[in-house]
Amino acid sequence: MGFISTLGTILFFLGLCRICKGSEQENCTNVDRHFWRFGDIFSVPGDVAMLNSSLVSPKLFNFTHVPYNISWYNLKTGQELNNETGRLLVHRENVWFLNVTLADTGEYETILRTPSHCYRQVTNLTVEEPDAGECARPRRAKQNMTSGVTNKLSCPLMDYIEKLNSYDIRSSITWHKGCQRIEDGTGMFTYLENYLKIDRVTSENSGTYTCTVTFTLGGVSGSVSETIDTMVIGRYSLVPQVREPASEIIKAPMGSNFTKQCLVFVPSVGEPEVDVFWVVRGRLISSHLPSDRVYTTEKQTLRWEDSPIKGAWLERLLIISELKTEDYYLNYTCRAFSARGNPMGYFTLLPTDPNVMVPIASTLCSLALLFIIGVIILYSFKVDIVLWFRMSFPVFYTDKDSDGKLYDAYVAYPQKSAFGFSKDVEMFALHTLPEVLEKACGYKLFIVGRDCLPGEAIVDSVEENIQASRRMFLLYTASTFTRKRPTSSTSSNNNNIIMSDGSVDSDNTDSQRVNSCEVEYPDARQQLERVAAMHRALLEGTLKVILVELEEISPSQLEQFPESVRHLRKRQGAVCWWKNKKKTHVWRTCIKKGEDEEKEKGEQNMELSASLSPSSRFWKEMRYHMPVRGKRAAYPEKTALLNL
Repeated sequence: MGFISTLGTILFFLGLCRICKGSEQENCTNVDRHFWRFGDIFSVPGDVAMLNSSLVSPKLFNFTHVPYNISWYNLKTGQELNNETGRLLVHRENVWFLNVTLADTGEYETILRTPSHCYRQVTNLTVEEPDAGECARPRRAKQNMTSGVTNKLSCPLMDYIEKLNSYDIRSSITWHKGCQRIEDGTGMFTYLENYLKIDRVTSENSGTYTCTVTFTLGGVSGSVSETIDTMVIGRYSLVPQVREPASEIIKAPMGSNFTKQCLVFVPSVGEPEVDVFWVVRGRLISSHLPSDRVYTTEKQTLRWEDSPIKGAWLERLLIISELKTEDYYLNYTCRAFSARGNPMGYFTLLPTDPNVMVPIASTLCSLALLFIIGVIILYSFKVDIVLWFRMSFPVFYTDKDSDGKLYDAYVAYPQKSAFGFSKDVEMFALHTLPEVLEKACGYKLFIVGRDCLPGEAIVDSVEENIQASRRMFLLYTASTFTRKRPTSSTSSNNNNIIMSDGSVDSDNTDSQRVNSCEVEYPDARQQLERVAAMHRALLEGTLKVILVELEEISPSQLEQFPESVRHLRKRQGAVCWWKNKKKTHVWRTCIKKGEDEEKEKGEQNMELSASLSPSSRFWKEMRYHMPVRGKRAAYPEKTALLNL
């Protein structure tokens, strides 16, 4: 027997040396459990104990892609742990003692091997007998409850429950106070998943509470328990409530300074045990320095509240000194950390919408300004624009030569011995107009005193030549319609030529058939021309009459004009020759021959226009009112034939 015992001892030490030497030869990296915040394992005989290795961790290697294997060893015996039915279950990084005994106390080594590395970790298992006469476990957790409010006790066996859930194994939880089982829903107690809720806690609720998890693993039904030492205190801090931000969207302009408050209410008595942090992109904003662009202030207690609920208001500000592009479209989360819970609130930061009213208003103002400028330009340069368009695009206008008209314009002006006769007006009509409109511009004019036929009756001459003209120029001065002359039988007869309806009195027709170029009845032609022109322009609309004002007319003089002339002047205006005279400081006659004749006769120079250029303002207006010389042929049905 002595020999066998000695041989067993030698073999044990040889095996232990082999294991130690093997791990050393492999040069395994030692990983301390306490460094990974995993403490020793404590249990009591008959319970299930789980050993968990923390070597399978992304902090050591990428276990999802790198192949590895794990071996468990009992350092006391030097043997590798393998499955034992009803007693031991080895599953990767976990070892389950399905019915732990005092003999299982000891150190257990985990060796994890990858193709390039080896890691080693030691776990200590301590199995203790419970104290005599007590149902609680020797090793206990501590949790406090607050008097007068609802509290929750958390079961310390969450690592067991989570591991069983990963195996898809169902488990159940029961609670005991001391040795007495707590039934779900009785009195002030309620089971809530992994918690025990206790309503309106009093000092009688102090004591020990044991959480027991029951399950079936490897065909064996087992359980594991943990005991909590609980003390009821008057000072408390309940679940904090994040009031701001409240899942909102905030818009702020680029480049602006931004500040957002995190407002937390903590129902509590005494100083609340709550930390408040701002989180963005999953990272804490830890800076408190204003020199940093994004920082937070220190947590501060704003005020205390006694009603309706006692508690404290906490605040922490998030400050961004200058908003940049990378600050937008992110969720900024305010999280309150406490033993009671970790509620949070967030807001999403977006750039401000473009102020559509500004560009709309700017666009409308610009359009309005352009419209006003366009109207001003059109009003100021309408004549120039129209003349340019006629010259550049004559194809858009019909050819007037086929309309049956002989003249472009009929020129009417006071004749000799008639009301308002003036040599200046006669010179303008007989010399200036033809010089520009006929010679320079190519128009054909009918001018009384130049183109009328000898012996032709006044009525026939006026009617036929007006009908054969496309326009009519009515030349006048201030004295054309206002100068008085003595009444005679001749003038009385002439005044009765034109009836009120514009027709000719047939009783006087024969007596008026005299040469229109003679001066026996000069007023008759003037009145007939005016009445015929006004009738066609104002009533029939078949003739365009152009008023040519040769000298400035005062309001008092204008009141003495015939009503039809005043009405036409008010409606379409007049082409004012006298305006050119105001702008001209040097006057000259229309043609040099006429000037020489005037000098030889010693007569005074005319004070009409000094410019005979068709590009002057006056002549542009005259050309503007004249017929358009187009290139497009007129349709036959629209051609007006002269009725001879």
